[in-house]
Amino acid sequence: MMLRYSVLAGVLLFVAGSAFGHENADPSQSMPSALRAWYSADQSDWPEPDLDDSVDARPLAALPLNPPAAARTAIESAQVELGKRLFFEPLLSASGQHACASCHDPDLGWADGRRFSFGHDRQRGELNSPTILNAGFLSEVFWDGRAASLEEQAMASILNPVEMAGEPQQLVTRLQSIEGYRDRFAEAFPGQAISFARVASAIAAFVRVQNTPNTAFDRFMRGDRTALDDQALWGLHLFRTKARCLNCHSGALLSDGKYHHLGTSFYGVGNFQGRYAVTTEKPDFSAFRTAPLRNVSATAPYMHNGLLDSLDHVLASYNMGWWQNSPSSEAANDPRFAKLSPLIKPLNLSKDELVALKAFLTALGSGGSKTEPPQLPR
Repeated sequence: MMLRYSVLAGVLLFVAGSAFGHENADPSQSMPSALRAWYSADQSDWPEPDLDDSVDARPLAALPLNPPAAARTAIESAQVELGKRLFFEPLLSASGQHACASCHDPDLGWADGRRFSFGHDRQRGELNSPTILNAGFLSEVFWDGRAASLEEQAMASILNPVEMAGEPQQLVTRLQSIEGYRDRFAEAFPGQAISFARVASAIAAFVRVQNTPNTAFDRFMRGDRTALDDQALWGLHLFRTKARCLNCHSGALLSDGKYHHLGTSFYGVGNFQGRYAVTTEKPDFSAFRTAPLRNVSATAPYMHNGLLDSLDHVLASYNMGWWQNSPSSEAANDPRFAKLSPLIKPLNLSKDELVALKAFLTALGSGGSKTEPPQLPR
């Protein structure tokens, strides 16, 4: 069966190319059935991707389906329910007015729609808030990967003086004073006292179940080859080939989990050190984590500093090959001054190809969150 698809696709591609006078004509423009036949085969028989020799891309894949709620233990379910309330709870902040959900709003793709988030005393941060969706699959959290777990990330954000400026004993005292929280902690952590670590653990439990495993892309990868329309399928083909996206965006999350410099960091401006602040390794200077692309159409603005306000601007930047920042006199004398990632190259995509690529990226979305803020114990 796989061989038949491959042979059929090859014949259709040859016919399409000959009919339009171009041996390498993209079949999606001339004969979409050729591309669909090709991508109806097993992934191992898909067209060869455009990958640099240094890249070991993981196969594209659907996310694992969430286990049904009934499959979780009562304690695990209680931790998720407690974590949901704590995620929306402003009493965790010093002011009592700022919650995790202030920067991760379900109505805004679990981000906040701002270039930079505001935190304690309306202080402006230096980084764009990423979505929490599918964050449970990450091995390193934050743009610079400084947290190794969601628990560590929750603690860091609550304690950060620019974000929530929380104080562990203060927030524990506040929660202990509310009967509804005492009861919910007793259910979630039987026989254990309310603590800052358990607050973080419950928040992490809630975040881990905020996943999007049933997008059009997931259904396509699970075998429903009609889940992507012709334009999105062409976009998938471009994503793997001419657009070179697979060099950094692979696997189920569509991210290599690595750190790259794209020209979005400017020496001496804002948070420009990136991964280097964690590792102090020269190649990590001004390099930021490859963002997973799931639900990307709902989480503008883009890049670690929110520099680009639409997917069209993101695609245009990649299409022209980004830019190499010109060093200031200070930067020119710094041996760490970041060079554009060698994986970035001009793409020369046509307008129609950019539209198709955007259609594929849109197919990575979940269609919006149905999560309503919970009633908080008082």
